[in-house]
Amino acid sequence: MPEPERRLLPLLGRHSGGRDAMTCLYRCGNACDHPAPNQSGNAYFGDIVNAAVSRRGLFAAGGAGALVLGVGGSAVPAGAAPSAAPAPAPPKGGSALTFKPIPPNEIDAVLVPNGYDHALVIRWGDPMVPGAPAFDLDHQTGETQSKQFGYNNDFLCVVPIPGSDRRALLVSNHEYTNEELMFPGFTTHEALPVEQVRAAMAAHGMSVVEIERVGRTGQWQAVRGKRLPYNKRLTMLATPFRADGPAAGSAFLRTVADPRGTTIIGTLNNCAGGLTPWGTALSGEENFNQYFVGGDAVPEADKARLNRYGILTTARYPSGSRRWERAQERFDLAKHPHEANRFGWIVEVDPLEPGALPRKHTAMGRFKHEGANVIVARNGQVAAYMGDDERFEYLYKFVSDKRYRPGDRRHNLTLLESGTLYVAKLSGDSPPAEIDGTGRLPSDGAFDGTGRWIKLVSGTTSFVPGMTAVEVLTFTREAGDKVGATKMDRPEDVEPSLQSGKIYAALTNNTNRGVGTYPGVDEANPRVANKHGQIFEIVEDRGDHTGETFTWSLPIVCGDPNDPATYFAGYDKTKVSPISCPDNVAFDSSGNLWISTDGNQLGSNDGLFATAIEGPERGHLKQFLTVPPGAETCGPFITADDRSVLVAVQHPGEMTGATVDNPASTWPDGDYAKPAVVVTWRLDGGRIGS
Repeated sequence: MPEPERRLLPLLGRHSGGRDAMTCLYRCGNACDHPAPNQSGNAYFGDIVNAAVSRRGLFAAGGAGALVLGVGGSAVPAGAAPSAAPAPAPPKGGSALTFKPIPPNEIDAVLVPNGYDHALVIRWGDPMVPGAPAFDLDHQTGETQSKQFGYNNDFLCVVPIPGSDRRALLVSNHEYTNEELMFPGFTTHEALPVEQVRAAMAAHGMSVVEIERVGRTGQWQAVRGKRLPYNKRLTMLATPFRADGPAAGSAFLRTVADPRGTTIIGTLNNCAGGLTPWGTALSGEENFNQYFVGGDAVPEADKARLNRYGILTTARYPSGSRRWERAQERFDLAKHPHEANRFGWIVEVDPLEPGALPRKHTAMGRFKHEGANVIVARNGQVAAYMGDDERFEYLYKFVSDKRYRPGDRRHNLTLLESGTLYVAKLSGDSPPAEIDGTGRLPSDGAFDGTGRWIKLVSGTTSFVPGMTAVEVLTFTREAGDKVGATKMDRPEDVEPSLQSGKIYAALTNNTNRGVGTYPGVDEANPRVANKHGQIFEIVEDRGDHTGETFTWSLPIVCGDPNDPATYFAGYDKTKVSPISCPDNVAFDSSGNLWISTDGNQLGSNDGLFATAIEGPERGHLKQFLTVPPGAETCGPFITADDRSVLVAVQHPGEMTGATVDNPASTWPDGDYAKPAVVVTWRLDGGRIGS
């Protein structure tokens, strides 16, 4: 029988806020169609500062070809333990970005500047582990997908392999699935064969993949062969995770299958993450709420806390439910009311120890984690910064009890198991009347102010009235409500500048800001119906990442530079690229800030952008790369020698009406859309960007 003709579907089906309806369904369960889970009455302007620290992408092949891992400004030879992170170096002033910017476009391809090239590293379905079959679109099963690269790759980091001078380990999240774009003949989730449900479950989770440099170029590729001892898939089907910290073993985490409440199967809806100084990957569990049914039948006393996390308790089957309970009963809350509490944590994976059990750190709190990034503070404690990616949610900081020990990896692997959790509260320094919702700068010429970290819990001691420490950690959103944390415009990724020590957070957007009865504008979230988002800059007082006070500002207010409601650190706006919906951030070794986008509201494809954040080029934003229609630009990961940048091209062709047989994108192979990891490098071997 001849294969059906594939035709390219036109762009259509935009949802509220400008996102495509398919994205809204699968990314977050149509969150914008429901009231914001945060119904607290605390002051809107208070919270923002969480930023994280730990450069996500730090590894390279130097002149001698030896891979190094840079942490906190240090460089470590492959196989050696990271040294203590010194205080950030003085600002270099940034460097001019010399590439010619990519213009906005809707082309079904990855585009990079003249003088650069790009290539696939790995795509959805590529075999990963010994015995993995070649991908077969028409015969997907849970077993086969458990051995192949998962779907919708998001966060990326790379860890050197000890003793190797050309190879490293790529760690990738797999956030969610698009069943229409995966299974031929898909109609509804209710009708999806159970084996295909299992395949979708296996496509979630994480992957560890061995990669190698191609010659002496900036290109990297997946290693192929029969002996791949580091390669592994972590899936929702069968991978056990160990819960640690104060909430592990509590009544809130116990289920019939796990009466001790310490062994959790799978990791769910993993979005961003971070690379630790001891060489492990952190991953954030985000929109876990959309996978559960039966919320209407849970005990009445549990419903308010489920609602606070966006879990519907008024109907058995939420609209768009994936119906995973048909494959594994634990997703039916009517029968297993605590299963949802086992997701929404920070996960730590050790890619260098293939047999090590991945962990969920309850000491770091439970919410819709975008990710977590860490920095070693001056006194040796580790600070981790985290954002809760939903409208009007909060920013958090975790400070470890123990101190980082250079060279003692066994000890450092325990650092995130105990500590103090904070939530941020902000104040602006301009008269409220000058923050009018238009995005016009106040009279002092900047959106800025001060903030403080409010202590929620330390070890097993709660600082939130009426809540135990275990309750604070399991229902962290409720704790933030009670102490009056500041409601933000979707705080997503946060990263530090190793040159200045400043911290940067991407606030993606919030089209409900100041609309109807929703919270109004404040100086950190200054625009009504904010479609385009902003970049948030944080400076911890005295450079102390364990402290409780800070200052903040908005160096970039995103959108069309021709719109007066935009700001690019005072730079000439006729010379900058338009940018909308910042999502992930990273730094190169010169201190330039790189920003990837998700959900561009300016009518063009998402992309990767860069700007200096110090010196005369501060705010000169330029678009470096674009991804295909419907795709989000995730990552990015920049090598320490600045010769390569890796990005995850997530959900290409994710558009209403598209199917695997009638795609809206045929990237990357010309047949149907496949999420994939891409590497970009300069043809002359020079540094990316400059």
